[in-house]
Amino acid sequence: MGHLIAPSILAADFNHLGSAIEMVNESDADWIHCDVMDGEFVPNISFGIPIIKAVKSVAKKPLDVHLMIAKPERYIDAFKEAGADILTVHAEACIHLDRTLHAIRDAGMKAGVALNPSTPVRVLVNVLEMTDVVCLMSVNPGFGGQKFIANTLLKVARLRRMIDQHMCRTLIEIDGGVGIRNAGDLLGQGADVLVAGSSVFRAENPKARISELKSVVSGRYVV
Repeated sequence: MGHLIAPSILAADFNHLGSAIEMVNESDADWIHCDVMDGEFVPNISFGIPIIKAVKSVAKKPLDVHLMIAKPERYIDAFKEAGADILTVHAEACIHLDRTLHAIRDAGMKAGVALNPSTPVRVLVNVLEMTDVVCLMSVNPGFGGQKFIANTLLKVARLRRMIDQHMCRTLIEIDGGVGIRNAGDLLGQGADVLVAGSSVFRAENPKARISELKSVVSGRYVV
């Protein structure tokens, strides 16, 4: 199976959000990434449940909902009802991560865990078997358009070894500063899903950029 591309609507023009979703529907993208921020866990507020519902009403791709919020366990059922297909919570925001992941799966969604740049992958060793997606933040969460943190490549490699050692099917997702220049290296280290915001929506031709990202060859893309 090839890698997946998940355009992040945080970088879309919200005056024309419906058109942006239609573009993603017609593209080679696999998921639609939705960043929910509460102004407490991260220093920014993005959008919430009403926007997720609106996106779901138009989307033809699975909704990959990334909760950058405090106490995310309070809203699991609400995001399921809003249309989330994959629900990702931050390990740093969950006191009882095992319980939260089980609750996400029990609600009928795929369960994801996100890690901030400073959080080591070893914190996931006891929950890998119940984690469908690990989202490695390659920027500090809160704002789009940030510079990619190069150490993420080593982190991807460490996580890939851990997943393989435990014989899990967990996908590795990379979120932040992903573009044509680093996509091949990330895939070469073992990434499965690339979240792309500014790289897609600020491109002259966003649909073509998605196709470019989809066709990147692991570690051998020439720019």
